[in-house]
Amino acid sequence: VQLQASGGGLVQAGDFVKLSCEASGGILSQYTSGWFRQAPGKEREFVAAISWRTGGTSYADSVKGRFTISRFSAKNTVWLQMNSLKPEDTAVYYCAARLYGEASTTSSGYDYWGQGTLVTVSS
Repeated sequence: VQLQASGGGLVQAGDFVKLSCEASGGILSQYTSGWFRQAPGKEREFVAAISWRTGGTSYADSVKGRFTISRFSAKNTVWLQMNSLKPEDTAVYYCAARLYGEASTTSSGYDYWGQGTLVTVSS
């Protein structure tokens, strides 16, 4: 499966952004999907995941209550709705997927990665 992330940009603190991860070459509802992010000078970190099996979601503590991951099977797309953005949310955001995988908070839990989309939050 190939993943294409989009939707990033420059926003102000408090604004919202919706990222999209569109899949091709596979049926995304058969994949557990995740979002990770990497800020300048920092390691890649888990943001959110959605299970292919149950549709259950999990979030990093830093984004819980502000971000929502969801799946739109008809468009083979996973979204990440990001509200109440903070400057510390500035990062390149990557979508990832694993076929029939369990939801994981680690990068090694995913086999397929999109190219990343930059979100910059100004204060």
